[in-house]
Amino acid sequence: MTELLTIDETAALLKLSDRTVYEMLRTGRLPGAAKVSGKWRIDRDKLLAWIAKGGELAEGTGTRDEGGSGE
Repeated sequence: MTELLTIDETAALLKLSDRTVYEMLRTGRLPGAAKVSGKWRIDRDKLLAWIAKGGELAEGTGTRDEGGSGE
């Protein structure tokens, strides 16, 4: 059976604030997320697979160095 994480559990796993997790959910940047009875739940297996692949960096939606020379 799939384990569904709460916002607090997801934030702890990612070492982020709840607020950051909510923003990532709002903008569709976390995999396996769905609202259940009006509350966000995140599929633990999908989240861990996303982390293993590099998270946002693997998807090209974020970079560690935003100030590159553009070359």
